[in-house]
Amino acid sequence: MGFSPASPVTGAPGTGLSSPTYTLVTDTAPTSNGKQWAVSALGGTQTSVTVSSVDKPFTLSVFKPAVFNRIPPVNPVTGVLPRVARNVWKIITRKGGTPLSGQTPQLILIETVVTVPAGVETADFPALSAALSLHIGSLWEQSNEFGDSVASGVL
Repeated sequence: MGFSPASPVTGAPGTGLSSPTYTLVTDTAPTSNGKQWAVSALGGTQTSVTVSSVDKPFTLSVFKPAVFNRIPPVNPVTGVLPRVARNVWKIITRKGGTPLSGQTPQLILIETVVTVPAGVETADFPALSAALSLHIGSLWEQSNEFGDSVASGVL
């Protein structure tokens, strides 16, 4: 188990992208609590898109909490949980992009951060699963439209 995308990854369609695929190779994550892959080949129609390189990285990284938080004991007087800590997961995509012809590439950074109250992953996994399903599904469904919104500034 665990996060391990099958290569090639089928990307969501978008403006200028027809049947996009991304071949991934294992890369070195910046921390020991993460995994990282670099895009080594492209498929489909992706005019002017480049694979990962030193000056224009194209990577996918996943990070788990460095230390998992646990559920604290219930207050013996009130029977209520005190402040419940959260376990934070991150999925980060990095892609170098040129802001103006002839200029140095700059980093495009896309982050999905998932904060889960300690204990929910076991006590109410269906709620966690549904939240992830909606989030990921809406990003997939609206990939093209969200891309157009980011480019135009109109939501």
